[in-house]
Amino acid sequence: MTWQTVPLLTAKGVEELAEEILRIVRDCEVPIYENAELVRLLALMELGDSILQELYLTIAEIIAFAWSLKGKFTAGQNPDGLIAEKDITERGDDY
Repeated sequence: MTWQTVPLLTAKGVEELAEEILRIVRDCEVPIYENAELVRLLALMELGDSILQELYLTIAEIIAFAWSLKGKFTAGQNPDGLIAEKDITERGDDY
């Protein structure tokens, strides 16, 4: 197995392709996290591009949110903690 060192944009689409991606995601029962600003930023990228380092925390929070919906938690994670949608356009100390 090969491990990549940075997250990549692996799926992207508009109109019919976007609907097909959403259909597949729903069929596989993958949680859908809606964030219009994140979508706008990712839409500027090309398929296969590395996710911008400034978005790592946001992407990690989304993955943690999806895990929590499935009842999975990392070691030491508070299962009662909720992750709220974050405005990624405001750059603070955590970016």
